[in-house]
Amino acid sequence: MTTSFLASAVQQFESSKSLGNRSFEQLNEEAFHWQYNEESNSIAIIIQHLNGNMLSRWTDFLTTDGEKESRQRDAEFEVTKLCKDELIKRWNEGWDCLLNTLKSLTDEDLAKTIYIRSEAHSVLEAIHRQLTHYPYHVGQIILIAKMMKGDDWQSLSIPKNTSKSYNDEKFSRK
Repeated sequence: MTTSFLASAVQQFESSKSLGNRSFEQLNEEAFHWQYNEESNSIAIIIQHLNGNMLSRWTDFLTTDGEKESRQRDAEFEVTKLCKDELIKRWNEGWDCLLNTLKSLTDEDLAKTIYIRSEAHSVLEAIHRQLTHYPYHVGQIILIAKMMKGDDWQSLSIPKNTSKSYNDEKFSRK
């Protein structure tokens, strides 16, 4: 069974987005703004950064530099008091931009050259670059969410100390 790279990339990005979504469902408004210290990012700040990055990178992806002049990257890391609904709206806006662009690409587009901060990349390289960047930040979101929820955290995968029962159940169905 073969899957095209683009379909696989879409699937991987959708999986990362889903992990973030499932984390957000467990959090109250306050949790989005919690910071370990002043140098640490809150979930709100990470969402602002991802939104800015995604809109900059994926808008007019094949025709303009991925670092748009309109992007205010430093402002993405400023503390704001956006409400949970507005943050989730920005989260979805960025992911929609990325996923819609990826779904519009063809295999022939993978060899094309695009630019990020005036540096040439193949489309394939640019996608790989973001396949490491975005999950890195989603992992940060999950860690912060787990710290905020403590014992009330609902695992996003197989919970600790349940691997054997999970495997027993999974393999008994075959």
